[in-house]
Amino acid sequence: MSLMRTTLIACLLTLFALPASAEALSGELSSMIKRDETALARLSQSRVDALFRRVSTGSIGSVEYTRSFLDALPAAKGGKHLTCLSEALYFEARGESVKGQFAVAEVIMNRVDDRRYPDTVCSVINQGTGRKYACQFTYTCDGRAEIIKEKAAYVRLRKIAKLMLSDMPKPLTKGATHYHTKAVRPKWSRVFPRTATIGVHHFYREPSRVSRN
Repeated sequence: MSLMRTTLIACLLTLFALPASAEALSGELSSMIKRDETALARLSQSRVDALFRRVSTGSIGSVEYTRSFLDALPAAKGGKHLTCLSEALYFEARGESVKGQFAVAEVIMNRVDDRRYPDTVCSVINQGTGRKYACQFTYTCDGRAEIIKEKAAYVRLRKIAKLMLSDMPKPLTKGATHYHTKAVRPKWSRVFPRTATIGVHHFYREPSRVSRN
């Protein structure tokens, strides 16, 4: 309701040319935004979690792969798996479009659901870490320090991570468990079925029977 009210008032500000009217409406808009921010800050974590679940399952509207959609969501809070997924998205996909970032998150969650991989988010992301360039996600074993410098990008990525951890449908990559940038062509990409291409990444589903050696 607060978003609808804010949008309505913004439209009125555009339509009315009288300075006095615009000034009054601007004041009302500011007051409403402050009240909404105060109310949002008082929400309990359980209420925030419920909101993310309702958005992810579509009961109050479909997910939109846009920055404006993410910016309208409350800050994402959670435990270590939220942090693991957020950091993976930051170091693996922060330069991608929002849709591409969701797609990378889908791959990680698809692996969690696949019995051939570890069954937790952090375990999937850190699989193979400790052996330089022999891990599943390069940023975890490239020998470089992981420093988050782009704070605004990280805040948005945490919201994507929260949605993906809230049982959100995964329609973009059609069950993909692998991806790579268009700049490279790993050997496995010649035999794995490609399921999607989003931004600079190709996505693949692992065949049901393939040697893992």
